[in-house]
Amino acid sequence: MPVARVKFRKLHAAQRSIYDGLTARTVLRCGRRFGKTELLETTFSKRAILGRKIGWFTPSYKLMRPTYTRLQRMLAPLIAHASKVESLIELHTGGSFEFWTLDNEDAGRSRDYDDAVIDEAGLVMEGLQVTVEQAIMPTLLDRGGTLTLAGTPKGIDVKNFFYKTCSDKSLGFKEFWAPTRDNPTLDPAGVATLQEKYPPLVYQQEFLAEFVDWSGEAFFSLDKWMVNNQPIEWPLRCDAVFAVADTAAKTKRTNDGTGVVYFALTQHAQYPLVILDYDYAQIEGNTLESWIPHVVLTKVKNLADQCGALRGSLGLFIEDKSTGIVLLQKGAALGWPVQAIESRLTGFGKVERAISVSRYHYQEKVKISRVAHDKIVAYKEESQNHLLTQVMGFRVGDNDQKDDDLLDCYTYGVAIGIGDSEGF
Repeated sequence: MPVARVKFRKLHAAQRSIYDGLTARTVLRCGRRFGKTELLETTFSKRAILGRKIGWFTPSYKLMRPTYTRLQRMLAPLIAHASKVESLIELHTGGSFEFWTLDNEDAGRSRDYDDAVIDEAGLVMEGLQVTVEQAIMPTLLDRGGTLTLAGTPKGIDVKNFFYKTCSDKSLGFKEFWAPTRDNPTLDPAGVATLQEKYPPLVYQQEFLAEFVDWSGEAFFSLDKWMVNNQPIEWPLRCDAVFAVADTAAKTKRTNDGTGVVYFALTQHAQYPLVILDYDYAQIEGNTLESWIPHVVLTKVKNLADQCGALRGSLGLFIEDKSTGIVLLQKGAALGWPVQAIESRLTGFGKVERAISVSRYHYQEKVKISRVAHDKIVAYKEESQNHLLTQVMGFRVGDNDQKDDDLLDCYTYGVAIGIGDSEGF
Protein backbone atom coordinates (compact mmCIF):
# COMPACT_ATOMS: atom_id res chain seq x y z
CA MET A 1 0.00 0.00 0.00
CA PRO A 2 1.53 3.37 -1.02
CA VAL A 3 2.43 5.84 1.72
CA ALA A 4 -0.03 8.72 1.96
CA ARG A 5 1.67 12.12 1.73
CA VAL A 6 0.13 15.33 2.98
CA LYS A 7 1.67 18.65 2.01
CA PHE A 8 1.32 21.30 4.71
CA ARG A 9 1.71 25.01 4.21
CA LYS A 10 5.00 26.36 5.53
CA LEU A 11 4.36 28.60 8.53
CA HIS A 12 6.12 31.95 8.70
CA ALA A 13 8.13 32.85 11.80
CA ALA A 14 5.32 34.61 13.69
CA GLN A 15 2.91 31.75 13.00
CA ARG A 16 5.55 29.25 14.10
CA SER A 17 6.02 31.09 17.38
CA ILE A 18 2.29 30.77 18.11
CA TYR A 19 2.27 27.13 16.98
CA ASP A 20 5.03 26.31 19.47
CA GLY A 21 3.31 28.19 22.29
CA LEU A 22 -0.25 26.87 22.16
CA THR A 23 -1.61 25.81 25.55
CA ALA A 24 -4.77 24.22 26.93
CA ARG A 25 -6.52 27.62 26.69
CA THR A 26 -5.26 29.98 23.99
CA VAL A 27 -6.61 33.12 22.31
CA LEU A 28 -5.08 34.60 19.15
CA ARG A 29 -5.70 38.34 18.56
CA CYS A 30 -4.66 38.91 14.96
CA GLY A 31 -4.68 41.66 12.37
CA ARG A 32 -6.16 41.05 8.95
CA ARG A 33 -3.98 39.06 6.56
CA PHE A 34 -1.73 37.81 9.35
CA GLY A 35 -2.65 34.23 8.46
CA LYS A 36 -4.50 33.06 11.58
CA THR A 37 -6.91 30.70 9.79
CA GLU A 38 -4.07 29.20 7.79
CA LEU A 39 -2.18 28.67 11.06
CA LEU A 40 -5.20 26.98 12.69
CA GLU A 41 -5.83 24.73 9.69
CA THR A 42 -2.22 23.57 9.59
CA THR A 43 -1.92 23.12 13.36
CA PHE A 44 -5.05 21.07 13.85
CA SER A 45 -4.64 19.05 10.65
CA LYS A 46 -1.41 17.73 12.11
CA ARG A 47 -3.22 16.86 15.32
CA ALA A 48 -6.04 15.12 13.43
CA ILE A 49 -3.48 13.00 11.58
CA LEU A 50 -2.24 11.85 14.97
CA GLY A 51 -5.75 10.57 15.72
CA ARG A 52 -7.21 13.56 17.57
CA LYS A 53 -10.84 14.61 17.23
CA ILE A 54 -11.27 18.30 16.38
CA GLY A 55 -14.40 20.40 16.84
CA TRP A 56 -14.27 23.45 14.55
CA PHE A 57 -16.64 26.35 15.26
CA THR A 58 -17.33 29.49 13.17
CA PRO A 59 -19.97 32.24 13.34
CA SER A 60 -21.61 31.18 10.06
CA TYR A 61 -21.65 28.54 7.35
CA LYS A 62 -20.13 30.98 4.85
CA LEU A 63 -17.09 31.40 7.07
CA MET A 64 -16.84 27.67 7.73
CA ARG A 65 -17.13 26.50 4.11
CA PRO A 66 -13.70 27.74 2.84
CA THR A 67 -11.93 26.02 5.74
CA TYR A 68 -13.81 22.78 5.10
CA THR A 69 -12.83 22.90 1.42
CA ARG A 70 -9.16 23.61 2.13
CA LEU A 71 -8.90 20.87 4.75
CA GLN A 72 -10.62 18.38 2.48
CA ARG A 73 -8.15 19.18 -0.27
CA MET A 74 -5.08 19.14 1.99
CA LEU A 75 -5.97 15.91 3.79
CA ALA A 76 -7.34 14.09 0.73
CA PRO A 77 -4.83 11.17 0.83
CA LEU A 78 -5.90 10.32 4.40
CA ILE A 79 -9.65 10.87 4.24
CA ALA A 80 -11.83 7.86 5.01
CA HIS A 81 -15.12 9.78 4.85
CA ALA A 82 -16.07 13.40 4.18
CA SER A 83 -19.48 15.01 3.93
CA LYS A 84 -20.44 18.67 3.64
CA VAL A 85 -23.97 17.70 4.61
CA GLU A 86 -22.74 16.14 7.85
CA SER A 87 -20.03 18.84 8.20
CA LEU A 88 -17.55 16.05 8.86
CA ILE A 89 -14.10 14.89 7.74
CA GLU A 90 -12.88 11.52 9.09
CA LEU A 91 -9.35 10.23 8.55
CA HIS A 92 -7.98 6.70 8.27
CA THR A 93 -5.80 7.52 11.31
CA GLY A 94 -8.88 7.82 13.54
CA GLY A 95 -8.71 11.61 13.70
CA SER A 96 -11.54 13.83 12.52
CA PHE A 97 -12.91 17.34 12.03
CA GLU A 98 -16.51 18.12 12.90
CA PHE A 99 -17.77 21.58 11.95
CA TRP A 100 -20.36 23.73 13.71
CA THR A 101 -21.81 27.21 13.27
CA LEU A 102 -22.29 29.39 16.32
CA ASP A 103 -25.76 30.59 15.42
CA ASN A 104 -26.76 27.47 17.38
CA GLU A 105 -26.06 27.97 21.10
CA ASP A 106 -25.98 24.17 21.52
CA ALA A 107 -23.17 23.77 18.97
CA GLY A 108 -21.09 20.71 19.87
CA ARG A 109 -23.36 19.54 22.65
CA SER A 110 -23.16 15.75 23.34
CA ARG A 111 -19.87 15.38 21.41
CA ASP A 112 -16.37 14.72 22.76
CA TYR A 113 -13.25 16.36 21.33
CA ASP A 114 -9.51 16.50 21.89
CA ASP A 115 -9.39 20.06 20.58
CA ALA A 116 -12.00 22.78 20.01
CA VAL A 117 -11.25 25.68 17.68
CA ILE A 118 -13.34 28.85 17.43
CA ASP A 119 -12.29 30.85 14.37
CA GLU A 120 -13.45 34.47 13.86
CA ALA A 121 -14.55 34.54 17.49
CA GLY A 122 -14.57 38.34 17.49
CA LEU A 123 -17.55 38.37 15.13
CA VAL A 124 -19.84 36.75 17.71
CA MET A 125 -20.93 39.86 19.59
CA GLU A 126 -23.15 38.20 22.22
CA GLY A 127 -23.87 34.72 23.53
CA LEU A 128 -20.52 33.07 22.80
CA GLN A 129 -19.62 32.73 26.47
CA VAL A 130 -22.79 30.77 27.18
CA THR A 131 -22.13 28.48 24.20
CA VAL A 132 -18.53 27.93 25.27
CA GLU A 133 -19.31 27.25 28.92
CA GLN A 134 -22.44 25.17 28.46
CA ALA A 135 -21.90 23.39 25.13
CA ILE A 136 -18.25 23.45 24.00
CA MET A 137 -16.28 23.06 27.25
CA PRO A 138 -18.15 19.89 28.26
CA THR A 139 -17.02 18.28 24.97
CA LEU A 140 -13.43 18.54 26.21
CA LEU A 141 -13.88 16.92 29.63
CA ASP A 142 -13.46 13.26 28.65
CA ARG A 143 -10.19 13.84 26.81
CA GLY A 144 -8.75 16.81 28.71
CA GLY A 145 -9.06 18.75 25.50
CA THR A 146 -7.74 22.16 24.45
CA LEU A 147 -9.68 25.29 23.47
CA THR A 148 -8.33 27.85 20.99
CA LEU A 149 -10.07 31.09 20.05
CA ALA A 150 -8.90 33.33 17.21
CA GLY A 151 -10.15 36.55 15.73
CA THR A 152 -9.73 40.23 14.94
CA PRO A 153 -11.04 42.75 17.51
CA LYS A 154 -14.46 44.35 16.91
CA GLY A 155 -14.62 47.21 19.38
CA ILE A 156 -14.67 47.17 23.16
CA ASP A 157 -17.70 45.30 24.42
CA VAL A 158 -17.92 43.49 27.74
CA LYS A 159 -20.57 41.20 26.25
CA ASN A 160 -18.09 39.99 23.64
CA PHE A 161 -16.41 36.81 24.91
CA PHE A 162 -13.42 37.22 22.57
CA TYR A 163 -12.75 40.64 24.13
CA LYS A 164 -13.09 39.17 27.61
CA THR A 165 -10.65 36.32 26.97
CA CYS A 166 -8.06 38.85 25.83
CA SER A 167 -8.61 41.39 28.59
CA ASP A 168 -9.57 39.31 31.65
CA LYS A 169 -6.60 37.15 32.58
CA SER A 170 -8.59 35.43 35.33
CA LEU A 171 -10.34 33.44 32.58
CA GLY A 172 -7.07 31.56 32.11
CA PHE A 173 -6.34 32.14 28.41
CA LYS A 174 -2.81 32.61 27.11
CA GLU A 175 -3.02 35.48 24.61
CA PHE A 176 -0.97 35.93 21.43
CA TRP A 177 -1.04 39.33 19.72
CA ALA A 178 -0.21 39.30 16.01
CA PRO A 179 -0.62 42.53 14.00
CA THR A 180 -0.71 42.41 10.21
CA ARG A 181 2.89 43.61 9.93
CA ASP A 182 4.12 40.36 11.55
CA ASN A 183 3.35 38.46 8.36
CA PRO A 184 6.64 38.62 6.40
CA THR A 185 5.04 37.20 3.25
CA LEU A 186 3.10 40.43 2.67
CA ASP A 187 4.61 43.24 0.60
CA PRO A 188 6.34 45.51 3.18
CA ALA A 189 5.68 48.61 1.10
CA GLY A 190 2.00 47.78 0.89
CA VAL A 191 1.76 47.15 4.63
CA ALA A 192 3.51 50.45 5.30
CA THR A 193 0.84 52.38 3.37
CA LEU A 194 -2.11 50.89 5.29
CA GLN A 195 -1.97 53.60 7.95
CA GLU A 196 -2.40 56.26 5.26
CA LYS A 197 -5.22 54.43 3.48
CA TYR A 198 -7.55 53.79 6.41
CA PRO A 199 -9.16 55.96 9.10
CA PRO A 200 -7.05 55.86 12.30
CA LEU A 201 -9.45 53.74 14.36
CA VAL A 202 -9.99 51.28 11.49
CA TYR A 203 -6.22 50.91 11.11
CA GLN A 204 -5.80 50.31 14.85
CA GLN A 205 -8.52 47.67 14.95
CA GLU A 206 -8.12 45.83 11.67
CA PHE A 207 -4.34 45.87 11.22
CA LEU A 208 -2.83 46.53 14.65
CA ALA A 209 -5.42 44.17 16.17
CA GLU A 210 -6.16 46.57 19.01
CA PHE A 211 -9.46 46.89 20.84
CA VAL A 212 -10.87 50.30 19.89
CA ASP A 213 -13.56 52.31 21.66
CA TRP A 214 -16.01 53.34 18.91
CA SER A 215 -18.58 54.90 21.22
CA GLY A 216 -19.78 58.24 19.87
CA GLU A 217 -17.34 58.09 16.95
CA ALA A 218 -18.79 59.14 13.58
CA PHE A 219 -17.58 56.53 11.12
CA PHE A 220 -18.16 58.37 7.83
CA SER A 221 -17.43 62.11 7.98
CA LEU A 222 -19.22 64.59 5.71
CA ASP A 223 -16.08 66.60 4.90
CA LYS A 224 -14.67 63.65 2.92
CA TRP A 225 -17.65 63.91 0.54
CA MET A 226 -17.07 67.62 -0.07
CA VAL A 227 -14.63 69.77 -2.04
CA ASN A 228 -13.74 73.03 -0.29
CA ASN A 229 -16.66 72.34 2.07
CA GLN A 230 -19.08 72.23 -0.85
CA PRO A 231 -20.81 69.41 -2.77
CA ILE A 232 -19.87 69.12 -6.43
CA GLU A 233 -21.88 69.38 -9.63
CA TRP A 234 -22.83 66.38 -11.73
CA PRO A 235 -19.96 65.32 -14.01
CA LEU A 236 -20.23 66.28 -17.68
CA ARG A 237 -18.50 63.03 -18.64
CA CYS A 238 -18.16 59.70 -16.85
CA ASP A 239 -17.61 56.02 -17.63
CA ALA A 240 -20.97 54.71 -16.46
CA VAL A 241 -23.93 55.26 -14.15
CA PHE A 242 -25.45 52.62 -11.88
CA ALA A 243 -27.82 52.38 -8.93
CA VAL A 244 -28.00 50.23 -5.80
CA ALA A 245 -31.31 49.38 -4.09
CA ASP A 246 -32.05 48.00 -0.65
CA THR A 247 -35.55 46.51 -0.75
CA ALA A 248 -35.35 43.79 1.91
CA ALA A 249 -38.24 43.80 4.39
CA LYS A 250 -37.11 44.50 7.95
CA THR A 251 -39.89 46.14 9.94
CA LYS A 252 -42.95 43.93 9.37
CA ARG A 253 -44.81 47.04 8.29
CA THR A 254 -47.15 46.98 5.30
CA ASN A 255 -45.05 49.64 3.58
CA ASP A 256 -41.41 48.95 4.25
CA GLY A 257 -38.53 51.26 3.33
CA THR A 258 -36.89 51.04 -0.07
CA GLY A 259 -33.70 53.01 -0.61
CA VAL A 260 -31.92 53.69 -3.89
CA VAL A 261 -28.63 55.52 -4.41
CA TYR A 262 -27.42 56.55 -7.89
CA PHE A 263 -23.71 56.72 -8.71
CA ALA A 264 -21.52 58.02 -11.55
CA LEU A 265 -18.32 56.02 -12.05
CA THR A 266 -15.17 57.43 -13.68
CA GLN A 267 -12.40 55.01 -12.85
CA HIS A 268 -9.30 57.13 -13.48
CA ALA A 269 -10.68 60.48 -12.34
CA GLN A 270 -9.64 62.38 -9.23
CA TYR A 271 -12.99 61.40 -7.72
CA PRO A 272 -13.84 57.96 -9.16
CA LEU A 273 -17.33 57.82 -7.65
CA VAL A 274 -19.94 60.58 -7.40
CA ILE A 275 -23.27 60.21 -5.62
CA LEU A 276 -25.71 61.72 -8.10
CA ASP A 277 -29.04 61.32 -6.31
CA TYR A 278 -31.04 59.11 -4.00
CA ASP A 279 -34.65 57.98 -3.48
CA TYR A 280 -36.26 56.79 -0.27
CA ALA A 281 -39.88 55.71 0.06
CA GLN A 282 -42.32 53.31 1.67
CA ILE A 283 -43.58 51.08 -1.10
CA GLU A 284 -45.72 47.97 -0.99
CA GLY A 285 -44.05 44.83 -2.29
CA ASN A 286 -46.34 44.39 -5.30
CA THR A 287 -45.92 48.07 -6.22
CA LEU A 288 -42.12 47.63 -6.32
CA GLU A 289 -42.47 45.47 -9.41
CA SER A 290 -43.81 48.52 -11.24
CA TRP A 291 -41.74 51.18 -9.46
CA ILE A 292 -38.37 49.59 -10.24
CA PRO A 293 -38.65 49.62 -14.06
CA HIS A 294 -40.72 52.77 -14.47
CA VAL A 295 -38.97 54.97 -11.91
CA VAL A 296 -35.56 53.60 -10.91
CA LEU A 297 -34.33 52.07 -14.17
CA THR A 298 -35.68 55.01 -16.17
CA LYS A 299 -33.86 57.39 -13.85
CA VAL A 300 -30.57 55.49 -14.15
CA LYS A 301 -30.78 55.73 -17.94
CA ASN A 302 -31.63 59.45 -17.84
CA LEU A 303 -28.76 60.15 -15.46
CA ALA A 304 -26.38 58.26 -17.75
CA ASP A 305 -27.48 60.49 -20.64
CA GLN A 306 -27.18 63.70 -18.59
CA CYS A 307 -23.71 62.78 -17.31
CA GLY A 308 -22.37 61.68 -20.71
CA ALA A 309 -21.71 58.11 -19.61
CA LEU A 310 -19.51 56.44 -22.22
CA ARG A 311 -20.78 52.97 -21.27
CA GLY A 312 -24.26 54.19 -20.54
CA SER A 313 -26.29 52.69 -17.71
CA LEU A 314 -25.04 49.62 -15.83
CA GLY A 315 -28.53 49.20 -14.41
CA LEU A 316 -29.53 48.35 -10.87
CA PHE A 317 -27.83 46.17 -8.24
CA ILE A 318 -30.10 44.51 -5.67
CA GLU A 319 -29.53 42.35 -2.58
CA ASP A 320 -30.58 38.76 -3.30
CA LYS A 321 -32.67 38.62 -0.12
CA SER A 322 -36.37 38.86 0.69
CA THR A 323 -38.12 41.19 -1.78
CA GLY A 324 -34.92 41.51 -3.77
CA ILE A 325 -35.09 37.87 -4.85
CA VAL A 326 -38.55 38.42 -6.35
CA LEU A 327 -37.38 41.54 -8.19
CA LEU A 328 -34.31 39.77 -9.56
CA GLN A 329 -36.44 36.89 -10.84
CA LYS A 330 -38.95 39.29 -12.37
CA GLY A 331 -36.17 41.32 -13.94
CA ALA A 332 -34.53 38.23 -15.45
CA ALA A 333 -37.85 37.17 -16.96
CA LEU A 334 -38.63 40.62 -18.41
CA GLY A 335 -35.12 41.60 -19.45
CA TRP A 336 -34.58 44.39 -16.93
CA PRO A 337 -30.95 45.52 -16.44
CA VAL A 338 -30.82 44.28 -12.84
CA GLN A 339 -28.31 42.02 -11.15
CA ALA A 340 -27.66 40.58 -7.73
CA ILE A 341 -25.01 42.06 -5.48
CA GLU A 342 -22.15 39.56 -5.04
CA SER A 343 -22.69 37.10 -2.20
CA ARG A 344 -19.28 37.91 -0.72
CA LEU A 345 -20.65 41.41 -0.07
CA THR A 346 -24.08 40.46 1.20
CA GLY A 347 -22.59 37.70 3.35
CA PHE A 348 -20.81 40.18 5.61
CA GLY A 349 -22.45 42.22 8.31
CA LYS A 350 -23.09 45.93 8.11
CA VAL A 351 -20.07 46.82 10.23
CA GLU A 352 -17.70 44.61 8.24
CA ARG A 353 -18.87 46.17 4.95
CA ALA A 354 -18.51 49.68 6.36
CA ILE A 355 -15.00 49.00 7.62
CA SER A 356 -13.97 47.42 4.34
CA VAL A 357 -15.00 50.40 2.18
CA SER A 358 -14.00 53.04 4.73
CA ARG A 359 -10.61 53.56 3.12
CA TYR A 360 -12.19 54.81 -0.10
CA HIS A 361 -14.28 57.28 1.87
CA TYR A 362 -11.27 58.30 3.96
CA GLN A 363 -9.13 58.82 0.83
CA GLU A 364 -11.87 61.07 -0.60
CA LYS A 365 -12.48 58.89 -3.63
CA VAL A 366 -16.23 59.39 -3.25
CA LYS A 367 -17.95 62.78 -3.56
CA ILE A 368 -21.54 63.88 -3.24
CA SER A 369 -23.32 66.00 -5.83
CA ARG A 370 -25.23 69.13 -4.95
CA VAL A 371 -28.47 67.44 -6.00
CA ALA A 372 -27.97 64.56 -3.56
CA HIS A 373 -26.62 66.81 -0.81
CA ASP A 374 -29.52 69.27 -0.93
CA LYS A 375 -32.35 66.78 -1.43
CA ILE A 376 -35.03 66.62 1.25
CA VAL A 377 -37.38 63.61 1.29
CA ALA A 378 -40.45 62.97 3.43
CA TYR A 379 -40.26 59.48 4.92
CA LYS A 380 -42.17 58.17 7.94
CA GLU A 381 -43.39 61.70 8.63
CA GLU A 382 -39.83 63.03 8.76
CA SER A 383 -38.61 65.48 6.10
CA GLN A 384 -34.85 65.56 5.91
CA ASN A 385 -31.89 64.40 3.86
CA HIS A 386 -32.09 60.73 4.83
CA LEU A 387 -28.91 59.85 2.93
CA LEU A 388 -26.80 62.22 5.04
CA THR A 389 -28.61 61.22 8.24
CA GLN A 390 -28.06 57.50 7.76
CA VAL A 391 -24.50 57.51 6.42
CA MET A 392 -23.12 60.24 8.66
CA GLY A 393 -25.08 58.92 11.64
CA PHE A 394 -23.62 55.42 11.42
CA ARG A 395 -21.78 54.34 14.57
CA VAL A 396 -19.92 51.07 15.02
CA GLY A 397 -21.38 49.20 17.96
CA ASP A 398 -24.71 51.02 17.91
CA ASN A 399 -27.19 48.15 17.99
CA ASP A 400 -30.17 50.48 18.13
CA GLN A 401 -29.82 52.02 14.69
CA LYS A 402 -33.22 52.33 13.08
CA ASP A 403 -33.43 52.95 9.34
CA ASP A 404 -30.23 52.11 7.48
CA ASP A 405 -31.35 51.23 3.95
CA LEU A 406 -29.43 54.11 2.36
CA LEU A 407 -26.32 53.31 4.42
CA ASP A 408 -26.39 49.80 2.93
CA CYS A 409 -26.84 51.26 -0.56
CA TYR A 410 -23.81 53.49 -0.01
CA THR A 411 -21.45 50.78 1.24
CA TYR A 412 -22.59 48.38 -1.49
CA GLY A 413 -22.20 51.08 -4.14
CA VAL A 414 -18.64 51.95 -3.08
CA ALA A 415 -17.64 48.27 -3.08
CA ILE A 416 -19.22 47.68 -6.49
CA GLY A 417 -17.83 50.84 -8.06
CA ILE A 418 -14.25 51.04 -6.82
CA GLY A 419 -13.60 47.98 -4.64
CA ASP A 420 -10.43 45.99 -5.31
CA SER A 421 -8.69 42.75 -4.44
CA GLU A 422 -7.46 44.03 -1.06
CA GLY A 423 -10.98 43.72 0.34
CA PHE A 424 -14.02 45.24 -1.31
